[in-house]
Amino acid sequence: SEMCIRDRVYTNVSGNGLAIFTQYGKLLALLVGTMLFMALIVSPFIMFIYLGCNPYPLVFRCLRESGLTAFFTRSSAANIPVNMALCEKLGLDKDMYSVSIPLGATINMDGTAIYQGVCAIFIASCYGIHLTLPQMLTIIFTATLASIGTAGVPGAGMVMLAMVLTSVGLPVDGIALVAGVDRIFDMGRTTVNITGDASCCVIVSNLEKKREARKMAKSM
Repeated sequence: SEMCIRDRVYTNVSGNGLAIFTQYGKLLALLVGTMLFMALIVSPFIMFIYLGCNPYPLVFRCLRESGLTAFFTRSSAANIPVNMALCEKLGLDKDMYSVSIPLGATINMDGTAIYQGVCAIFIASCYGIHLTLPQMLTIIFTATLASIGTAGVPGAGMVMLAMVLTSVGLPVDGIALVAGVDRIFDMGRTTVNITGDASCCVIVSNLEKKREARKMAKSM
């Protein structure tokens, strides 16, 4: 029952004492590690496939000029003009980035999806609940959908986390276990979100230029 699950949480916290902070440290390390992997490995790899050149100068420039704003504001929506200014400096087509950047700030939430999946598993472990493979797949699917519907404002990811927990029968009040450190997580996931937005914009702009070049070559 729900009362028994709560008793298990209280027992875990009271029995571990200050050692509970070790678990939060592991959660923070896992989230930071996965977000760095997404921002510095996955996104650059995808850019390399489509651009065929070293993507890291562009990635680091995005993190320096746009990532800092996202890190401190914790809002993808507030970072839209900064990201658009960066795209303008990169020489991208205005018609392209004026659509893709605002759209990406709404539906392209890589960091938020990572956060919701990791936190759902963390909350399940705190409650002593063993997740089956179908439940883990459900978390992945629901976290992806929830991230698409998450608003680009500070703290919105934690609200959508309730939907992810409900989808696999985890207690919604488990959100309280991560609420105290959500501000730190929000900084990281927002930075990953806007980095993905800029990367997608560069890729789409490059593909569009190649398409236009092919059209001109055929017309000649």
